[in-house]
Amino acid sequence: MKVAGFTFIRNAVKNDYPVVEAITSILPICDEFIVALGNCDDGTRELIESIDSPKIKILNTEWDESKRNGGTVFADETDKAFAAISPDADWAFYIQGDEAVHEKYLPTIKKEMEDNLNNPKIEGLLFKYLHFYGSYDYYSQSRRWYRREIRIIRNNQAIHSYRDAQGFRLDSRKINVKLIDAYIYHYGWVKPPKGIVNKMYNFNKFYHGEQAANAPEPQTFDFDYGNADKLIRYTDTHPASMLKRIAVANWKLNIDWAAVKKNMPFRRKVLQKIEELTGWRVGEYRNYKIVKK
Repeated sequence: MKVAGFTFIRNAVKNDYPVVEAITSILPICDEFIVALGNCDDGTRELIESIDSPKIKILNTEWDESKRNGGTVFADETDKAFAAISPDADWAFYIQGDEAVHEKYLPTIKKEMEDNLNNPKIEGLLFKYLHFYGSYDYYSQSRRWYRREIRIIRNNQAIHSYRDAQGFRLDSRKINVKLIDAYIYHYGWVKPPKGIVNKMYNFNKFYHGEQAANAPEPQTFDFDYGNADKLIRYTDTHPASMLKRIAVANWKLNIDWAAVKKNMPFRRKVLQKIEELTGWRVGEYRNYKIVKK
């Protein structure tokens, strides 16, 4: 069995993306790793090269600036990386530049790939998610964010990244997947206040078109951490690849939860409560089809 990892990235230094941590968290179970490196001006190439692994292959790309609306360019860059993996790879393990996998899950992930290698019904593997928010000490439980997504797919070039690179489709249909007992740790919303300013500015550039792209970078920004709906204290360990970054974190998260709960719309309160009591997320969007045994 051959496994190829792949990702895309641009200006990771400027935007403080833990892309090295992301890559190295899954590198041990990959035979090769493709990085689609967009046009950068901040030393991201040197950052990737510092991993110093013969498994890593850098693919130079140019981002299509005309595809800003809805994050379409992210899907394009994902597809470029996927297309560059070796033809003899069996599985392709996708990870984004603000994600990581805890090493405790690697044996489970590898076994799932081995066990399902010759099962044509399984076209991908579905992961659970922990969305860390505000700091490394809390993760969010919110209907606004996906709680599962595809991160391993077969090396089938009919598969393509979907919309803003959240998941995948095979031609135009949802992929048949198996839900596995492993988590992706998402750190995209763990940044100090200045980092949140930069993230929101860049988010708007690639989701809201040319007008947002031409807007001046904000000097001040009050970020509404209450968007998380509910934060849960995290008491377990983080991936080893993230520990050095976490050790130098120097900010604390202060949220007025009484105000957050007071301002939450009644409908969201009810739906959140239903999920907490039953585990059922009413009206959940699923970009996949779970195969029943």
